[in-house]
Amino acid sequence: VQLQESGGGSVQAGGSLRLACKVVGITASDYCLGWVRQGEGKEREGVASISNWGTTVYPQSVKGRFTISRDDADNSVYLQMDNLKPEDTAMYFCAANRRPALPTVCSGAYLRAQFDSGYRGQGTQVTVFS
Repeated sequence: VQLQESGGGSVQAGGSLRLACKVVGITASDYCLGWVRQGEGKEREGVASISNWGTTVYPQSVKGRFTISRDDADNSVYLQMDNLKPEDTAMYFCAANRRPALPTVCSGAYLRAQFDSGYRGQGTQVTVFS
C-alpha cells in the first residue's frame, strides 16, 4: 500500500494550495481518508477527513478554509487549502485507516490517533509566510 502526496510548497499568507494523494494498493473509497499535519514543535493534528460515505469533518482551526474531496475513479484524495495562515505551516501527511466501529466516526482526530498504525504517505511540506 502506498499513499503518494504532492502539491506542497511555499505560499504567502492568504494564498491557496491544493494537495493531492494518490492511493495505491487499497480501494480508497472503502477507507476513512484524510490529512494529518505536524508543525515543528507542535502536536500532530488531523485537519480533514472524508468517510466512505463522503461525510467530511474539519477541526475549528481550518473549518471554512480547507476542503477535502475524493475521486473514486482515480483512487485519490485532495485537500484544497484557501486563505492560508502562517500557523498552517507544517508537514502534511495523507492518511488512510479502516472505517472505525461505532460510536467512533471517521474524523481527523481518529486518523491522528491511528496515525502510527494506519497507512500514511511520506508527507509534503507546506510553508506559509507572512
